[in-house]
Amino acid sequence: MQVALFITCLSDVFYPSVGMSVVRVLRRLGVEVDFPTEQTCCGQPAFNSGYRQDAAKAAKQMIRAFEGYDAVITPSGSCAAMVRKEYPHLLNDDSEWKERAQSLADRCYEFSEFLVSRLSLEMIDARLEGKATYHHSCHMYRGLRLTEPPLQVLSQVQGLEVVNLPYHEDCCGFGGTFAVKMSEISQEMADEKIQHLESTEADYLIGSDMSCLMHLGGRIRRKEKSVEIMHVAQVLDRGMMK
Repeated sequence: MQVALFITCLSDVFYPSVGMSVVRVLRRLGVEVDFPTEQTCCGQPAFNSGYRQDAAKAAKQMIRAFEGYDAVITPSGSCAAMVRKEYPHLLNDDSEWKERAQSLADRCYEFSEFLVSRLSLEMIDARLEGKATYHHSCHMYRGLRLTEPPLQVLSQVQGLEVVNLPYHEDCCGFGGTFAVKMSEISQEMADEKIQHLESTEADYLIGSDMSCLMHLGGRIRRKEKSVEIMHVAQVLDRGMMK
């Protein structure tokens, strides 16, 4: 299987350790991972802001970069949703690119989804002691309808107690450009999410989108809370190294 890592802009610039964790975990599981350097932004910021032509240019570059791979794996449910849900529609008027867009959409997987649906993992040799709760990001929860894969993966980590996050279906307030345009509302939404987090008494807040975790993590640090923010891949990476 020829597999490629789709790192995403935010992880590449701010959280490269997440991409490194994805690669290490997959390699420990016997999957060889390549990193095509031609990849760029998936075009989601432009698309969400109404710049469809610019988004289409980014989409075409991404399609070219990932052609030839059996699977493309990303640590971002949000960017996976952009590729899978929007690329075929974005390039719908061009028969050649629409077909190529659909091909990439069919081969693009969010990290935990790949572990569950393609590798069919039933047991992961990983251990992390403590209590955790999981944040369901909007694009992954509503766009991809992926709610169980990350929880299935985390349930296999020995020593980790995963408790439900109250009102887990609520947005954290990031929403891409929403956090910039509506910063005060965005902050209030994050603070409300953190209140629910505190009620769980969790040691870790885990998620599958670093955009949400960055947003919540920033507020948590400002409030001087002790909860550790982790991506699912980082949990496995740390747990498998013990």
